[in-house]
Amino acid sequence: MEKLNYSVLRKSGYTGYILENAPEKVMQFGEGNFLRAFVDYWFDLANEKAGWNGKCVLVQPIAPGLADLINEQEGLYTLYLRGSENGQKVDAKRVISSVSRCLNPYTENGFSDMMALAKSPDLEIIVSNTTEAGIVYDPACKIDDKPASSFPGKLTQVLFERYKAGLSPLTILACELIDNNGKELLACVNKYIDQWGLEDGFKSYVNDKCLFCGSLVDRIVPGRIRDPKEVAELEEKHGYADPLLDVGEVFGLWVIEGPAELNDRLPFKKAGLSENVFVAPDMSPYKKRKVRILNGAHTGFVPGAYLAGFDIVRDCMKDDTVRTFMNKMLEDEVIPTIPLDRKDLENFAAAVQDRFNNPFVDHQLLSICLNSTSKWRARNMPSFLDYIEKKGELPPCLTMSLALYIAFYSCGIKELTDSGLVCKRPKGDEYTVCDDRWVLDFYFKHKDDNADILVMSVLSNTEMWGRDLTQVSGLTEKTIENLKLIREKGAMEAFKACV
Repeated sequence: MEKLNYSVLRKSGYTGYILENAPEKVMQFGEGNFLRAFVDYWFDLANEKAGWNGKCVLVQPIAPGLADLINEQEGLYTLYLRGSENGQKVDAKRVISSVSRCLNPYTENGFSDMMALAKSPDLEIIVSNTTEAGIVYDPACKIDDKPASSFPGKLTQVLFERYKAGLSPLTILACELIDNNGKELLACVNKYIDQWGLEDGFKSYVNDKCLFCGSLVDRIVPGRIRDPKEVAELEEKHGYADPLLDVGEVFGLWVIEGPAELNDRLPFKKAGLSENVFVAPDMSPYKKRKVRILNGAHTGFVPGAYLAGFDIVRDCMKDDTVRTFMNKMLEDEVIPTIPLDRKDLENFAAAVQDRFNNPFVDHQLLSICLNSTSKWRARNMPSFLDYIEKKGELPPCLTMSLALYIAFYSCGIKELTDSGLVCKRPKGDEYTVCDDRWVLDFYFKHKDDNADILVMSVLSNTEMWGRDLTQVSGLTEKTIENLKLIREKGAMEAFKACV
């Protein structure tokens, strides 16, 4: 079967939106599944709904990549957004046409093309997602490398080429999953400007005229379909082969940190996408919302749900008790601690339940339980402490989630191996707890403790929590009571006790 391109797509009878030719307005460092299911999707919608009339040129951030395949398909690929929305199953197909081509800067022609694009008057935006390891300063990079090995080095080369051509400054949107991604990227660029002895005028161009924006991105992207049978069925249905086919969840959120006027410069507001893609002067409340509600929900109920006999997240959402526990924890104990509009927070929490109920994703509870100690500290403890400060009492569900975490790490401990702490859940099957070695050593050392001693030892461990939690009024006694309930009557009864 023929691979997807514009000619093949026309022959297939596809009737969706397609834009074949448009100015290249975006240079995008990264060509992987996430960016193609996220950033390029939003630009594609902007073309359709706002007449933005722009294309994205993708750049491989590392030497091996997808450039040849993307160019063979003329930038086209099929995207499926799959999941649950308002309780309804969604399986939506869209052919994305916002990508024009992909450059490999590690070839002579690819590097030349990247620098030529830097001098294009059509270019307006640079987007990046080069993984958490991408925004790093490597002093080995030189201005005359073709290309500089680090992403910030390449970006400095691109911006300097544009500056020398006397062209307008650019907006840079960093999507890497690190704190202060935009600021960290700018800091690296400034190091190269100093290291390479570039002129003061260029430094002013970068810092005063170009706009470096951090951003928060949120969409689960499973990526390619692995089942050969399903691939064959889709090829027959589509009328073409597409090895670039991508899959993401329905939910998507892109918060861009910047001045309000950027909302008018970017095409998303005009396209009616403001609920999903918007500019905010400070993205930290939205990061707090994501960490405390989405991630905190996972860590808050999953260890206990696993002990109760569940294996995947979706099945937990079908159980009235577990689902009610999660929603009560979010609505009564987490949402009141976040400085955003309550209705907005409630809508986000409702979307979380839809995401957890995704019929296309078998999200294993054990994989979520990885490193639960640091996760509970980062995701749940801030809500826990803020609630106590605000209400003057312990939050019932979050307090129970702490006991469920302790129970998960101490249930029928059998041995400590190189792979982790081998435990046994009540229904008899063994499982392995994976965490930092010192955490596993701690729990193995305390494997024979009764509930009173274990709780005292865990809560007083300042290395785990950054503070002595036995100093929180009433917490030790309540956690001992909760752990005894879990051990004697099971995790499901613990959930029921809170709802």
